[in-house]
Amino acid sequence: MLWQRLHAERQRGRAYQPRFAHADVIKAWLGGLVAITALGLLSAWSHYPLVVAPFGASTVLLFGHPRSPLAQPRNIVLGNTIAAAVSVLCVAWLGTAPWVMGLAVGLTIALGQVLRCLHPPAGAVALLGVLLHAKPSFILMPVLSGSVVITAMAVLFSRLHEPRAPYPHHWL
Repeated sequence: MLWQRLHAERQRGRAYQPRFAHADVIKAWLGGLVAITALGLLSAWSHYPLVVAPFGASTVLLFGHPRSPLAQPRNIVLGNTIAAAVSVLCVAWLGTAPWVMGLAVGLTIALGQVLRCLHPPAGAVALLGVLLHAKPSFILMPVLSGSVVITAMAVLFSRLHEPRAPYPHHWL
């Protein structure tokens, strides 16, 4: 009985976990490499911060599973930007206590759901904003500008590598 239940669980897990062709794995690896490297180079060249850790997670969605609803431009740009604004407002009004971190993440989730721009890495943006005692400039640099850059890179990359089914699946 236990063996049958474990076997059934294993079969269900296969149905939910996507499989990726080797070519897709290589494209995702290359896309992530190019996008984050470009952000780093733009940051060094412009002397403006464009790289934050949550962009690593955004890049996983953008290049690893670009058809996901959570990886669409609206979700990435709006989701991350709302999270940055929430963290800035929370810090300005409430400080940086541990409960403020939770509040910022919770508000980001709720707003992402209500505004239909849920993006899991946005929770990390909100948390990071509180941890960094974010000022209003955090919204524009690095969050909004970095989100636009990695999204634009995904669009260009897709046009080169997936002309029949390009990213994004939808804009709004």
